[in-house]
Amino acid sequence: MSTFRPQRRQCLASLAALASAWAWPAHAGEQPRLDPAQSRQLRDWITVLIHAQVEQGPTPRWTHRDCAGLVRFAVAEALREHDLAWRRSMGLLGKRLPPDLDASAAAPLRHNWRRADGSQGAFVSAIELVQSNTRFVSRQLAQAQSADLLFYDFGDDQHLMVWMGSYIAYHTGRIEKGDNGLRALRPSQLMAWSDTRWRPATDNPNFVGLHRLAFIA
Repeated sequence: MSTFRPQRRQCLASLAALASAWAWPAHAGEQPRLDPAQSRQLRDWITVLIHAQVEQGPTPRWTHRDCAGLVRFAVAEALREHDLAWRRSMGLLGKRLPPDLDASAAAPLRHNWRRADGSQGAFVSAIELVQSNTRFVSRQLAQAQSADLLFYDFGDDQHLMVWMGSYIAYHTGRIEKGDNGLRALRPSQLMAWSDTRWRPATDNPNFVGLHRLAFIA
């Protein structure tokens, strides 16, 4: 597991343009929700897929590479059928993988993110991902479950990370020669970070808290 210094990146739009920051829109509650068993399967798939990106490097299947793009990619790939050709393309042949979600439960959610204007589609901006497709859980990292999202607000610059169960993964939003932008850090590393803005702690005003995908039970 690689460890790198987090980098600030404008991977979410400014909250200043929002009428009510971090408010839960009324229509978000209408989104279908998976049952507990399906939710566990989705969590497992999301963490498997993100771990594979961190371990092997980004697959060509993942095209929009930033912090929100990592979430959109992992969710879309988790909700599809994982046949032999797909597993080969992802470098997951011979790996122990979760069972697929029932197609009738997965299909209505795949490529169907909610947007602020009420429309739905495959692409959603990061701020819409937060506001229209997640629910607030806590500012206590101890309450995190796998595939929960950590959100940070720096005023005109925001960021999100993914709780992987034993470590935190994210994309910096930058791709440079020799650096694919993916990062993996243990919670203790972030909690001890010299730049306190990145600490997922209740006394850090920049840490908005944990958010959970709205369709996860």
